Amino acid sequence: MLIVGIAGGTGSGKTTVVRKVMEKLPENQVIVIPQDSYYRDNRHIPLEERQKINFDHPDSVEFELLVRHLRELKSGREIEMPNYSYLTCLRSEETTTVKPARVALVEGILILADSALRSLLDIKVFVDADPDDRLGRVIERDIAERGRDVMKVLERYHLTVKPSHLQFIEPSKRYADIIIPGGGQNQVGIEVLISIIEKHLMKEK
Repeated sequence: MLIVGIAGGTGSGKTTVVRKVMEKLPENQVIVIPQDSYYRDNRHIPLEERQKINFDHPDSVEFELLVRHLRELKSGREIEMPNYSYLTCLRSEETTTVKPARVALVEGILILADSALRSLLDIKVFVDADPDDRLGRVIERDIAERGRDVMKVLERYHLTVKPSHLQFIEPSKRYADIIIPGGGQNQVGIEVLISIIEKHLMKEK
């Protein structure tokens, strides 16, 4: 199994890159493992406190479970991937069964920030984007999907998102094999990534 890590700042266009890669690969040969599914369960903390959690800090992610699951998939065994809700900041009781495939796309802001996870990645990608463009997308997404108003989004951006980006996410770019500037709009960069994945798959035949 080829494991491709796709990292980048919040709102950089990672999801768009993943979608465009998936469109070019046979559906039964690729799976997506989102970092967001592996945020720690915080049911021991009151809801008001849970909503203040810094989701851009490495400590918020259960990397140990993510690494274990990737190793299971690489060994040919299916996993039960957690389901996480940003509205409640809790994991659901239900999990999603994920079966092994020829390609696993592991996507999330901190994918390149954890050394144990990096060691499992065959291809490391960083999706880069202008900070103003990222902020605009974060505002749109958090209002539409996470029930926040503009002031809450901006407050969170300045308190946690921006500082954590500068401390953890931006420095992880140095580990990338491929950097895609301009996010999901960089069709040439995405095509380069797809061609590299396709070459790896051809070698395995």
